[in-house]
Amino acid sequence: MKKLFSLFVLLMVAVGGYAQSDDFGIYSTLSVEKKIDKKASVGVEAEMRTRENLSTFDRWSIGVDGSYKLTKWLKASAGYTLLYDNNEKTTYKTKILNDVETKVPNKYVKYWGIRHRFNVSLTGNVDIGDFNVSLRERWQYTYRPSKTVPERYDYDDEEMDGKEKTYNGKGKNVLRSRLQVEYSKKSFPLKPFASVELHNSWPVEKVRFIVGADWKVTKQSTIGLNYRYDRMYDDGDDKKPNMHVLHATYKYKF
Repeated sequence: MKKLFSLFVLLMVAVGGYAQSDDFGIYSTLSVEKKIDKKASVGVEAEMRTRENLSTFDRWSIGVDGSYKLTKWLKASAGYTLLYDNNEKTTYKTKILNDVETKVPNKYVKYWGIRHRFNVSLTGNVDIGDFNVSLRERWQYTYRPSKTVPERYDYDDEEMDGKEKTYNGKGKNVLRSRLQVEYSKKSFPLKPFASVELHNSWPVEKVRFIVGADWKVTKQSTIGLNYRYDRMYDDGDDKKPNMHVLHATYKYKF
Protein backbone atom coordinates (compact mmCIF):
# COMPACT_ATOMS: atom_id res chain seq x y z
CA MET A 1 0.00 0.00 0.00
CA LYS A 2 2.90 2.36 0.79
CA LYS A 3 4.38 1.70 -2.64
CA LEU A 4 1.04 2.46 -4.30
CA PHE A 5 0.76 5.72 -2.35
CA SER A 6 4.34 6.67 -3.31
CA LEU A 7 3.46 6.06 -6.97
CA PHE A 8 0.40 8.31 -6.58
CA VAL A 9 2.57 11.13 -5.17
CA LEU A 10 5.06 10.82 -8.04
CA LEU A 11 2.24 10.97 -10.57
CA MET A 12 0.78 14.08 -8.93
CA VAL A 13 4.20 15.78 -9.15
CA ALA A 14 4.43 14.85 -12.84
CA VAL A 15 0.97 16.26 -13.55
CA GLY A 16 1.67 19.46 -11.64
CA GLY A 17 4.40 20.42 -14.07
CA TYR A 18 2.11 20.27 -17.10
CA ALA A 19 -1.47 21.00 -16.09
CA GLN A 20 -1.13 24.76 -16.56
CA SER A 21 -0.28 24.58 -20.26
CA ASP A 22 -2.38 21.54 -21.26
CA ASP A 23 -5.53 19.97 -19.87
CA PHE A 24 -5.87 17.72 -16.83
CA GLY A 25 -8.53 15.21 -15.88
CA ILE A 26 -9.30 12.28 -13.61
CA TYR A 27 -10.71 9.01 -14.95
CA SER A 28 -12.23 6.21 -12.87
CA THR A 29 -13.04 2.74 -14.16
CA LEU A 30 -14.98 -0.12 -12.58
CA SER A 31 -14.91 -3.52 -14.31
CA VAL A 32 -16.16 -7.04 -13.66
CA GLU A 33 -14.81 -10.10 -15.47
CA LYS A 34 -16.24 -13.62 -15.53
CA LYS A 35 -13.99 -16.50 -16.56
CA ILE A 36 -15.96 -19.06 -18.55
CA ASP A 37 -13.16 -21.59 -18.89
CA LYS A 38 -9.37 -21.64 -19.27
CA LYS A 39 -9.54 -19.84 -22.61
CA ALA A 40 -12.67 -17.64 -22.62
CA SER A 41 -13.94 -14.77 -20.49
CA VAL A 42 -16.56 -11.99 -20.64
CA GLY A 43 -16.67 -8.64 -18.90
CA VAL A 44 -18.54 -5.39 -18.19
CA GLU A 45 -16.85 -2.01 -17.69
CA ALA A 46 -18.14 1.43 -16.62
CA GLU A 47 -16.10 4.62 -16.75
CA MET A 48 -16.32 8.31 -15.82
CA ARG A 49 -14.02 11.04 -17.19
CA THR A 50 -13.43 14.71 -16.42
CA ARG A 51 -11.59 17.44 -18.34
CA GLU A 52 -10.81 21.18 -18.24
CA ASN A 53 -8.74 20.79 -15.05
CA LEU A 54 -11.47 18.77 -13.30
CA SER A 55 -14.14 21.45 -13.82
CA THR A 56 -16.18 19.56 -16.45
CA PHE A 57 -17.53 16.03 -16.81
CA ASP A 58 -16.21 14.77 -20.13
CA ARG A 59 -18.10 11.51 -20.59
CA TRP A 60 -19.76 8.46 -19.06
CA SER A 61 -19.57 5.04 -20.66
CA ILE A 62 -20.53 1.41 -20.20
CA GLY A 63 -19.28 -1.48 -22.29
CA VAL A 64 -19.26 -5.25 -22.68
CA ASP A 65 -16.52 -7.43 -24.14
CA GLY A 66 -15.38 -10.99 -24.58
CA SER A 67 -11.96 -12.57 -25.10
CA TYR A 68 -10.64 -15.95 -26.20
CA LYS A 69 -7.11 -17.33 -25.88
CA LEU A 70 -6.20 -18.72 -29.29
CA THR A 71 -2.78 -19.94 -28.15
CA LYS A 72 -0.59 -19.49 -25.08
CA TRP A 73 0.76 -16.24 -26.51
CA LEU A 74 -2.16 -14.92 -28.63
CA LYS A 75 -5.58 -13.63 -27.52
CA ALA A 76 -8.55 -12.35 -29.56
CA SER A 77 -11.22 -10.03 -28.16
CA ALA A 78 -14.25 -7.99 -29.24
CA GLY A 79 -16.44 -5.44 -27.51
CA TYR A 80 -19.10 -2.73 -27.63
CA THR A 81 -19.22 0.53 -25.64
CA LEU A 82 -22.03 3.07 -25.27
CA LEU A 83 -20.54 6.54 -24.75
CA TYR A 84 -22.38 9.59 -23.43
CA ASP A 85 -20.22 12.63 -24.29
CA ASN A 86 -20.09 16.28 -23.32
CA ASN A 87 -19.38 17.88 -26.72
CA GLU A 88 -18.14 21.34 -27.68
CA LYS A 89 -18.22 22.57 -31.28
CA THR A 90 -16.96 25.85 -32.71
CA THR A 91 -17.38 26.87 -36.34
CA TYR A 92 -15.11 29.47 -37.93
CA LYS A 93 -15.31 31.97 -40.76
CA THR A 94 -12.75 34.03 -42.63
CA LYS A 95 -12.43 37.78 -42.08
CA ILE A 96 -10.02 40.36 -43.47
CA LEU A 97 -8.13 41.84 -40.53
CA ASN A 98 -5.36 44.33 -41.29
CA ASP A 99 -5.46 43.21 -44.93
CA VAL A 100 -4.86 39.58 -43.90
CA GLU A 101 -7.33 36.69 -44.19
CA THR A 102 -7.89 35.43 -40.65
CA LYS A 103 -10.12 32.64 -39.30
CA VAL A 104 -12.30 33.83 -36.43
CA PRO A 105 -14.97 32.01 -34.34
CA ASN A 106 -18.48 32.15 -35.81
CA LYS A 107 -20.81 29.86 -33.79
CA TYR A 108 -20.36 27.82 -30.60
CA VAL A 109 -22.45 25.09 -28.97
CA LYS A 110 -22.08 22.68 -26.05
CA TYR A 111 -24.29 19.60 -25.70
CA TRP A 112 -24.45 15.98 -24.49
CA GLY A 113 -24.77 13.19 -27.06
CA ILE A 114 -24.24 9.45 -27.49
CA ARG A 115 -21.77 7.42 -29.54
CA HIS A 116 -21.66 3.71 -30.33
CA ARG A 117 -18.20 2.11 -30.36
CA PHE A 118 -17.22 -1.36 -31.60
CA ASN A 119 -13.78 -2.95 -31.46
CA VAL A 120 -11.91 -6.16 -32.29
CA SER A 121 -8.38 -6.89 -31.08
CA LEU A 122 -5.49 -9.30 -31.33
CA THR A 123 -2.94 -9.31 -28.48
CA GLY A 124 0.33 -11.20 -28.58
CA ASN A 125 2.62 -11.48 -25.56
CA VAL A 126 5.91 -13.04 -24.52
CA ASP A 127 7.60 -13.48 -21.13
CA ILE A 128 11.19 -12.30 -20.77
CA GLY A 129 12.37 -13.19 -17.28
CA ASP A 130 10.05 -11.41 -14.82
CA PHE A 131 8.76 -9.10 -17.54
CA ASN A 132 5.87 -9.57 -19.93
CA VAL A 133 5.94 -7.74 -23.28
CA SER A 134 2.72 -7.48 -25.28
CA LEU A 135 1.59 -5.95 -28.55
CA ARG A 136 -2.09 -5.23 -29.13
CA GLU A 137 -3.60 -4.27 -32.48
CA ARG A 138 -7.16 -2.97 -32.18
CA TRP A 139 -9.56 -1.83 -34.88
CA GLN A 140 -12.12 0.58 -33.49
CA TYR A 141 -15.22 1.94 -35.20
CA THR A 142 -17.24 4.73 -33.59
CA TYR A 143 -20.58 6.02 -34.85
CA ARG A 144 -22.10 9.30 -33.70
CA PRO A 145 -25.85 9.55 -34.55
CA SER A 146 -27.27 12.82 -35.88
CA LYS A 147 -27.99 15.43 -33.24
CA THR A 148 -30.17 18.56 -33.31
CA VAL A 149 -29.34 21.43 -30.96
CA PRO A 150 -31.95 24.18 -30.31
CA GLU A 151 -29.53 27.11 -30.77
CA ARG A 152 -25.90 28.19 -30.85
CA TYR A 153 -23.95 31.15 -29.55
CA ASP A 154 -23.22 33.76 -32.25
CA TYR A 155 -19.91 35.56 -31.71
CA ASP A 156 -20.91 38.50 -33.93
CA ASP A 157 -24.16 39.22 -32.08
CA GLU A 158 -22.76 38.06 -28.71
CA GLU A 159 -25.95 36.14 -27.97
CA MET A 160 -27.74 32.87 -28.77
CA ASP A 161 -29.01 32.77 -32.35
CA GLY A 162 -32.33 30.99 -31.58
CA LYS A 163 -31.97 28.67 -34.61
CA GLU A 164 -31.94 24.89 -34.66
CA LYS A 165 -28.86 23.17 -36.05
CA THR A 166 -28.62 19.48 -36.98
CA TYR A 167 -25.27 17.71 -37.04
CA ASN A 168 -25.35 14.70 -39.36
CA GLY A 169 -24.41 11.20 -38.20
CA LYS A 170 -20.74 10.36 -38.60
CA GLY A 171 -18.61 7.21 -38.43
CA LYS A 172 -14.89 6.95 -37.74
CA ASN A 173 -12.32 4.14 -38.02
CA VAL A 174 -9.20 4.09 -35.85
CA LEU A 175 -6.35 1.57 -35.67
CA ARG A 176 -4.86 1.49 -32.17
CA SER A 177 -1.42 -0.13 -31.77
CA ARG A 178 -0.20 -0.58 -28.20
CA LEU A 179 3.17 -1.86 -26.96
CA GLN A 180 3.26 -2.63 -23.22
CA VAL A 181 5.87 -3.89 -20.75
CA GLU A 182 4.77 -5.26 -17.36
CA TYR A 183 6.75 -6.51 -14.37
CA SER A 184 4.91 -9.63 -13.26
CA LYS A 185 6.86 -11.55 -10.63
CA LYS A 186 4.43 -13.83 -8.75
CA SER A 187 5.87 -13.04 -5.30
CA PHE A 188 5.53 -9.28 -5.88
CA PRO A 189 1.97 -7.94 -5.16
CA LEU A 190 2.38 -4.87 -7.37
CA LYS A 191 2.49 -5.10 -11.16
CA PRO A 192 4.15 -1.95 -12.55
CA PHE A 193 3.69 -1.35 -16.27
CA ALA A 194 4.39 1.15 -19.01
CA SER A 195 2.92 1.42 -22.50
CA VAL A 196 2.81 3.55 -25.63
CA GLU A 197 -0.17 3.49 -27.97
CA LEU A 198 -0.58 4.97 -31.44
CA HIS A 199 -4.06 6.08 -32.59
CA ASN A 200 -4.05 6.12 -36.37
CA SER A 201 -7.01 7.37 -38.39
CA TRP A 202 -4.80 8.32 -41.34
CA PRO A 203 -3.07 10.52 -40.34
CA VAL A 204 -1.97 9.83 -36.75
CA GLU A 205 -4.27 11.73 -34.38
CA LYS A 206 -2.93 10.78 -30.95
CA VAL A 207 -0.03 9.06 -29.15
CA ARG A 208 -0.78 7.84 -25.62
CA PHE A 209 1.88 7.19 -22.95
CA ILE A 210 0.94 5.38 -19.73
CA VAL A 211 2.89 4.42 -16.60
CA GLY A 212 1.30 2.87 -13.53
CA ALA A 213 0.80 -0.19 -11.36
CA ASP A 214 -1.89 -2.68 -10.40
CA TRP A 215 -2.19 -4.14 -6.91
CA LYS A 216 -3.94 -7.46 -6.30
CA VAL A 217 -5.78 -6.84 -3.02
CA THR A 218 -7.47 -10.26 -2.90
CA LYS A 219 -7.71 -13.24 -5.24
CA GLN A 220 -10.66 -11.58 -6.98
CA SER A 221 -10.00 -7.85 -6.55
CA THR A 222 -7.37 -5.62 -8.17
CA ILE A 223 -6.97 -1.86 -7.83
CA GLY A 224 -4.75 0.26 -10.04
CA LEU A 225 -3.43 3.75 -10.51
CA ASN A 226 -1.72 5.17 -13.57
CA TYR A 227 -0.65 8.41 -15.18
CA ARG A 228 -1.61 8.96 -18.82
CA TYR A 229 -0.36 11.54 -21.27
CA ASP A 230 -2.20 11.96 -24.57
CA ARG A 231 -0.14 13.84 -27.17
CA MET A 232 -2.68 15.24 -29.61
CA TYR A 233 -1.93 16.04 -33.24
CA ASP A 234 -3.58 18.54 -35.53
CA ASP A 235 -7.24 17.81 -36.31
CA GLY A 236 -8.21 21.10 -37.95
CA ASP A 237 -10.68 23.29 -36.06
CA ASP A 238 -11.57 20.41 -33.70
CA LYS A 239 -8.02 20.00 -32.34
CA LYS A 240 -8.02 19.06 -28.65
CA PRO A 241 -5.34 20.04 -26.12
CA ASN A 242 -2.74 17.56 -24.90
CA MET A 243 -4.21 15.66 -21.95
CA HIS A 244 -2.71 14.67 -18.59
CA VAL A 245 -4.76 12.14 -16.65
CA LEU A 246 -4.74 10.34 -13.32
CA HIS A 247 -6.65 7.10 -13.82
CA ALA A 248 -7.93 4.95 -10.94
CA THR A 249 -9.24 1.44 -11.67
CA TYR A 250 -10.95 -1.40 -9.84
CA LYS A 251 -11.42 -4.88 -11.32
CA TYR A 252 -13.28 -7.86 -9.87
CA LYS A 253 -12.72 -11.32 -11.37
CA PHE A 254 -14.72 -14.43 -10.62
